[in-house]
Amino acid sequence: MARKNILFIINILILFDMTKTITFNELRKVKDLLPSGSMTKIADELGLEKETVRNYFGGHNFKDGKSCGMHIEPGPDGGLVMLDDTQILDIALRILEEHKN
Repeated sequence: MARKNILFIINILILFDMTKTITFNELRKVKDLLPSGSMTKIADELGLEKETVRNYFGGHNFKDGKSCGMHIEPGPDGGLVMLDDTQILDIALRILEEHKN
């Protein structure tokens, strides 16, 4: 029983570590600052369609791309965006950091 509880807690910690809430405008600013070719680079790194990565940043092409676990609530700065998985955002921020240097 204790092992199940520990595994449950670990899964919850992983879940909380991979979720993030930011404003829609902040998310779009990250996208707008990315150098050319970044959507393809992120998609290739994660094995996703490029349109899925675009959808993550607010695109709406679900014919060629998939939904990617973002939920938008109305509010200031374009609303609040709850990201279920931050992998795409993390890679985008890494690219920005690399591009800055």
